[in-house]
Amino acid sequence: MIQHPIEPVYDAASRVLILGSFPSVKSREAGFFYGHPQNRFWKVLAAVTGQEVPITIPDKRTFLLRNHIAVWDVIQSCDIVGSSDSSIKNVVANDLSPILNQSEIHRIYVNGKKAEQLYQKYIYPQTKMEAVCLPSTSPANAAWNMERLKTAWLEIQDFCKE
Repeated sequence: MIQHPIEPVYDAASRVLILGSFPSVKSREAGFFYGHPQNRFWKVLAAVTGQEVPITIPDKRTFLLRNHIAVWDVIQSCDIVGSSDSSIKNVVANDLSPILNQSEIHRIYVNGKKAEQLYQKYIYPQTKMEAVCLPSTSPANAAWNMERLKTAWLEIQDFCKE
């Protein structure tokens, strides 16, 4: 059983929550979300917000909060082989209530189909908040090139404005 090693990023001004499934090996090693160099999450968010791609963890955290974006994952702990979402078993879900109670979340998004499936099974019954599924930014989602991802992810843009 592997425990989620990364604290959620949010503050009182967060308006959109983006949930992944569980951190990849690279993200766990880096100690922050979307740490695999080939994951397009940071490039997509930068494009959607019209800003520079944040590089360091402090820059990424500042970027998220400045744009009213909260980030976490559906799973608190699970059995997983490497970074393979398809191998996830024995799921214990995260409790989203601290984020939902201490911020202004208007919309929840899930990053990819596996996150959506896990959200529907483990979190929706508690929150009763619908989650919008966006295409995964993972390098494993090769069917979606950068342009298609940016277009799909434009949906979050309105929540990122002042």
